[in-house]
Amino acid sequence: MAVKRKPEWLRINMKEGRSLDYVQDILKKHSLNTVCEEANCPNRMECFSKKTATFMILGSQCSRNCKFCNVSHGALEEVDTNEPENVAKATVDLGLKHVVITSVTRDDLLDGGAGHFAKVVEAIKEKDKDIIVEVLIPDLKGERDLIKIVVDSKPEIINHNIETVPSLYKEITPGSIYERSVDVLRQVKQIDKNILTKSGIMVGLGETESEVIEVMKDLRSVDCDFLTIGQYLAPSKKHHPVAEYVTPEKFKMYKLKAEELGFSFVASDPLVRSSYNAAEAMKTAKVTT
Repeated sequence: MAVKRKPEWLRINMKEGRSLDYVQDILKKHSLNTVCEEANCPNRMECFSKKTATFMILGSQCSRNCKFCNVSHGALEEVDTNEPENVAKATVDLGLKHVVITSVTRDDLLDGGAGHFAKVVEAIKEKDKDIIVEVLIPDLKGERDLIKIVVDSKPEIINHNIETVPSLYKEITPGSIYERSVDVLRQVKQIDKNILTKSGIMVGLGETESEVIEVMKDLRSVDCDFLTIGQYLAPSKKHHPVAEYVTPEKFKMYKLKAEELGFSFVASDPLVRSSYNAAEAMKTAKVTT
């Protein structure tokens, strides 16, 4: 299959500067990973220039091998017991008021990493209880007791990305189950209705417009609060190819439809990723709740 040429609206201005060096120095000092670099995020330069980053805990190697993802699949690392404190220190050093914590999937761990997530949240809150903490969690195999461990640590937002439409799950996200991912968000709300939930979907993988809208409806059926929609960009020729470059006009249509369905915040744009401008969603929630 021929590689599709990127349209103009996907051209990225990759600027570096002193702020980027500052963020990278802090990350190196505390031996931390960011999903910004590990997943080759198209917005990483912009976010680093604002002294913001999404921390990726539990190592840099994933136990699953999704066809869209640039995070490495290889020998899994020992869990760093110092990581919660190091993330908290880096959060303070960077002056973050809204911090996003994500991870690789660790099916090899008995609790899937849930306890480590909780320790990171608690460590940040011990440094400054006013810092907004958002966690982007794997599905934890849908186990309620593991989801509850994360919920009980009291992050303000729990995000679990749905990633794509049901018809593409087996091809794009082997090891994941669409219904289980929806249920993760349902269970978060059942355990603590005050926690805000969030999800994200990529488009351009071969889905139809009606399928995307059905995913939105499924997410709203479990009271998901926030939604992000972005263009899939193949990290390499080894990854699933881009089926379509979705136009900015269609992204605007998706945003309007999602708002009609009741999401309190929707970010829908070709370069949107689940953690991009994460603090904006929280500002909207404060206005609408």
